Amino acid sequence: MSADRTAPDAVPPAGPRLSLPSLQDIEVAREALRGVSVYTPMEESRWLSALAGGRVMIKAENLQRTGSFKIRGAYLRMARLSDEEKAHGVVAASAGNHAQGVALAAQMLGIKATVFMPEGAPIPKEKATRAYGAKVVFHGVSIDEGLVAAKRFAAETGAVLIHPFDHVDIVTGQGTCGLEILEQCPDARTVVVPTGGGGFIAGIATAVKALRPEVRVVGVQAEGAAAYVPSLAEGRPVALGSMKTMADGIAVGCPGDVPFRAIQQHVDEMVTVSEESLSRALLMTLERAKLVVEPAGAAAVAALLDAPDRYETPAVVVLSGGNVDPLLMMRVIRHGLASAGRYLVFRARIPDVPGGLARLLNELAGVQANVLDVVHERTSATLHLDEVEVHLQVETRGVDHAARVLDHLRGCGYSISQ
Repeated sequence: MSADRTAPDAVPPAGPRLSLPSLQDIEVAREALRGVSVYTPMEESRWLSALAGGRVMIKAENLQRTGSFKIRGAYLRMARLSDEEKAHGVVAASAGNHAQGVALAAQMLGIKATVFMPEGAPIPKEKATRAYGAKVVFHGVSIDEGLVAAKRFAAETGAVLIHPFDHVDIVTGQGTCGLEILEQCPDARTVVVPTGGGGFIAGIATAVKALRPEVRVVGVQAEGAAAYVPSLAEGRPVALGSMKTMADGIAVGCPGDVPFRAIQQHVDEMVTVSEESLSRALLMTLERAKLVVEPAGAAAVAALLDAPDRYETPAVVVLSGGNVDPLLMMRVIRHGLASAGRYLVFRARIPDVPGGLARLLNELAGVQANVLDVVHERTSATLHLDEVEVHLQVETRGVDHAARVLDHLRGCGYSISQ
């Protein structure tokens, strides 16, 4: 699913005049961030290049301070507060990455910070936010609910709301990543960026289009939290009725006005990826690139895996964050292995005689399938008296190998079902 701009020079519909960053603003921001944000590495991905038929580079913002790009915008926004504003403290709402960016920036600037996080936020993100000195308050089940509470807190206490994406300074700070991308890959033809509220891609696209207007910029959202697709179609931010995705870092129910207008002007396309694609991308990035990313951070890789011929090379895929709960990673890895055909689950009927199961297991060993789990079922109205149904989970080397395993068993006379 995707939303395309009608033309490179499409004019956004009439709406409130908003301050949007310029290339000069982003270049000034870069100087303000020297010694604060990290100039994150970029390296070629051979496996993605082989799929795409041309050079694909990975921009590793998962190796940024606090584990995501968020420190860029958070620090810039907070550094520009007046002394009086700093004295009142700051408040933010975040599932974790923006929370850590705000908390670290507050620590560096000597500002008191309070962060509203949704119930069930990843434990490592919560602990890191507290470790940077911020006060964490759990509220609601989404970033949007947390934002309501954060705005109320700001009104009651005088604290300054540091919005995760809807402020010109946030977008400007994130745009410094776009400058780095073109310096590290000056011949880039496509830049693919994970997208939630839109501040990251809005900043990157602003910088990239100002320097290289012919470069195609593509945003990627999770199917279960894709607010930009209907919003771009409507020409205005549209709130989703509900969201469901493992990619908490890009689970935002409504675009912000500032990034939305910048995205209308500078982003060429917005695509969506499934949970299965996110799982597979996280697994492949870990296995092939040796990089730890969270599901949201792997969204751009997922888009390229889904349609490698869609993106002109040289292409840059951005890994936006690496703050993943180890328990979630375990589940996602298992899900990714299943999506990649590395787990095969099936039922086989075997004779209820001594050695019947041993023969089946020997046949699996002969085709290099590793058995992970076996469950017998003897009581069923569909089974003959001399039959046993065996439920098996086996490890294979991929989809083709799994198909060969099933074909081999059927060739041996076994009744197989999945």
